[in-house]
Amino acid sequence: MGEIRLFWLLFVWVLGIERGVSGLACNWGLQSTHPLPPNIVVKLLKDNGFDKVKLFEADPGALKALGKSGIQVMVGIPNDMLASLAGSAGNAEAWVQQNVSNYVSKYGTDIRVVAIGNEPFLHSYKDMFTQTTLPALQNIQAALAKAGLGKKVKTTVPLNADVYQTDSGLPSGGDFRPDVRDLMLKIIKFIQDNGGILTINIYPFLSLQADPNFPKEFAFFDNKANPVVDGPIVYTNVYDANFDTLISALEKNGFGQMPVVIGEVGWPTDCDPNANIDNARRFNQGLLDRIIRGQGTPKRRAPPDVYIFSLIDEDNKSVEPGNFERHWGIFNYDGSIKYPLDLGKGKALAPAKGVKYLARQWCVLSPSAGVSDPNALAQSISQACQYADCTSIGPGSSCSNLDPQRNASYAFNKYYQTMDQRKDACSFNNLSTVTTVDPSQPPCRFEIMIDIGKHELSLSNKVPAAGFGSLLLVSLMLVLGLANGVH
Repeated sequence: MGEIRLFWLLFVWVLGIERGVSGLACNWGLQSTHPLPPNIVVKLLKDNGFDKVKLFEADPGALKALGKSGIQVMVGIPNDMLASLAGSAGNAEAWVQQNVSNYVSKYGTDIRVVAIGNEPFLHSYKDMFTQTTLPALQNIQAALAKAGLGKKVKTTVPLNADVYQTDSGLPSGGDFRPDVRDLMLKIIKFIQDNGGILTINIYPFLSLQADPNFPKEFAFFDNKANPVVDGPIVYTNVYDANFDTLISALEKNGFGQMPVVIGEVGWPTDCDPNANIDNARRFNQGLLDRIIRGQGTPKRRAPPDVYIFSLIDEDNKSVEPGNFERHWGIFNYDGSIKYPLDLGKGKALAPAKGVKYLARQWCVLSPSAGVSDPNALAQSISQACQYADCTSIGPGSSCSNLDPQRNASYAFNKYYQTMDQRKDACSFNNLSTVTTVDPSQPPCRFEIMIDIGKHELSLSNKVPAAGFGSLLLVSLMLVLGLANGVH
């Protein structure tokens, strides 16, 4: 009998190695003017082996589509809701009923975690959410228990890595930031007491982007960087070093066994010198290889759940942190593949299926356009980019090398597509025309938007976050060569 049991255990172990990890996890962002239909996204997730997904908000379409899908869900509560939930247990109960109980019972959605806020203690937020995060967490936890979901659905607070630091410059010196240390310990204890998890977001790209002296190779996983030696531990990448700085902080404060997941980690593909296809593929393939191997860090050998950021590009995200914010997806906006990735055992990424597009036509600068007033053209481009995503024609981006005519065409087309190819959306002071000839010039794609059919988008969802058009105007004046006119 013992021999049979040993054989069975070995069989399971070998089978686990053969199949690789049980599944992958990712973030599904919804800040798009023309979002992929949720059922197509769920199929995309399943086709690519994702069995866990994190939503930043309780989107009804996404939560319904995830019902009975076999995918475990972490659903988020935006920061702007924390005050309401902190101030009223009734509000928290109503939120849980509407956004958790409803989908669990009616649709069979496998909600496992509720994420309270998103990086609420960022330095840039100052003290905006320090008074509301813990009370909101407590009220949501109580509401889950009252709804009979306290054992199945856990709570967490997704945190940016800036909540901890190291005075020694080494992971072993990790501790929580002094201004939030007491609050962090209260939150961690509450989460631990209720069987929850700690969620941390780690971004090697942002480390590289923020510091011109950051050693580039230390951002990647292929052991080409000069190592950082911390006592008996040698670190060859910032991902491990960052995570273990958190583990040191937890150990130092009596929470050495606290479960931790990585809520966001990834690499963008555009709008920064380091944001490109090659770097994104290099980083994300290295990350996937670790996940597939079941590799942890020097201080935590057991691998954490890792939610890749992000599944799909989002053309309606705020660009306040940087224009690259709209380009984190491992898939393009329509679920097409940006670059190849090996998901283990030679399995390649699979694109979204069943996507329907608007008509195969583009709005471009008319070949016969007479530009007697260069400033009028610049203003037309700026107006287009105020309401559409023109980040890819910003300096240093994938479409920044277009000639002046194609530069204008790109902006016009982005607006035209964002406005569902309305006839009046390609009339820029008689400077534009509709064509059926694809004006794309690799690597710059002139996209055709997803046909969202009769789905009515509110103006707030329809119009991307404002601000890029006005910021772009000065650079457009230079790019277009308007000082000397357009030829």
